[in-house]
Amino acid sequence: MTKPVGRILVTNDDGINAPGLKAAMKIANELSDDVWIVAPMEEKSGASHSLSLSHPLRLIKKGAKKYAVTGTPTDCVMFATRHMMRDEPPDLVISGVNFGQNIAEDVSYSGTVAGAKEGTVFGIPSVALSQAIRMDGSGKIRFEVGVKHGAKIIRQLLKLNWPRDTLMNVNFPDIDPSTPCKVRITKQGKRDARILCLDERIDPRNTPYYWYDFKRESITAGKGTDIEAILEGDISITPLKMDHTDTSIKSKLSALFS
Repeated sequence: MTKPVGRILVTNDDGINAPGLKAAMKIANELSDDVWIVAPMEEKSGASHSLSLSHPLRLIKKGAKKYAVTGTPTDCVMFATRHMMRDEPPDLVISGVNFGQNIAEDVSYSGTVAGAKEGTVFGIPSVALSQAIRMDGSGKIRFEVGVKHGAKIIRQLLKLNWPRDTLMNVNFPDIDPSTPCKVRITKQGKRDARILCLDERIDPRNTPYYWYDFKRESITAGKGTDIEAILEGDISITPLKMDHTDTSIKSKLSALFS
């Protein structure tokens, strides 16, 4: 069977040595014979759509068509599209497969989603892929779910000429890879912000330091949301727009300042 994609750029936010990047490479290799990897040298989870503006970037070759960048996922896509591949840009950007789901408010913080955002900035069809983990943090992460379904889903998505300012956010559920699941087209959900907290600890010098942590509480999922799909063991595909404009309030604002 002819592979449907020309050149693919793969990036992530978990770093060049992350297991999820290997899963993304397997997915990309099912789709193309021309796969490039440009990923952060170190983990950049939560980097959002940030650029490294205050220090230089370094490029480290890790193998054939495989490079690490001392920066964020956005830096990686910028580096690839504006430098390494500027004369022959990729036809598709795959960002992931992330260690953990990127649903609800995660999409604002996620470096994985940001990698797909930056591809979208350049007008390249871009897909963020994330593998859900158990809410209590236990158990092995099952990247095999994404490997099993990823290429098939992307093939289907590429049949649609989706808008240039839209990216696709795909989340795979935490299920056994042999378990049947559906694909749901979802909207971005909303979590209770109170589940995020700061865990205070004391170092050997009696100075406090803090880790972000999540309360292990059940989540109320809105109907038709990415949260609902993942909690019910299905694959979630959420189309996300780059344009953040709230058009519903524009006329009221215009009237206020007229």
